Amino acid sequence: MVSLKRLIGMARKWQIMAGIKRREISPPTDKMRHKVADKGHFVVYTIDKTRFVVPLTCLRNNVFRELLRMSEEHFGLPTDGPIILPCEAPFMEYVLSLELHHALQIVPSFDFGFGSNCLAHVSAPHALTLA
Repeated sequence: MVSLKRLIGMARKWQIMAGIKRREISPPTDKMRHKVADKGHFVVYTIDKTRFVVPLTCLRNNVFRELLRMSEEHFGLPTDGPIILPCEAPFMEYVLSLELHHALQIVPSFDFGFGSNCLAHVSAPHALTLA
C-alpha cells in the first residue's frame, strides 16, 4: 500500500508534468495541414476513401455539379462528415484533369453511364466509414 505522503508527491509530480506538456507548442505537422483545404479549395472523398482537394472553380462545371447532386441522393447532405462523391479515384482524377484542361466546357453532355468507376446503387447510406 502506498503512503499518503508518497501519493501526494506523485500527484504533485503529475500536475507539474501536465502543466509542462500543456505549454509546449509544436509546429504544425503535415498531418495537421491536410485537415483543412487551402483558400479557394474544398475537400471531397471518393467511395474508395481517396481524398481530393478541389478548386472552387470546379463548381461551375456541369460534370462536377452532377457528381455532387448524385452524392446528395446517395449519401445525403453531410453535417459533420466529409463530402463523399459516388465515384472511384480514377474517375475523379479524370474529371479533375478535364477541369485543368478546360475540357468540360467542350464536352457539354457527359455520359454518366455508371461504368465500373461510378456507384450505381448504394444499399446502405451509412455503410461507408472514413478513417
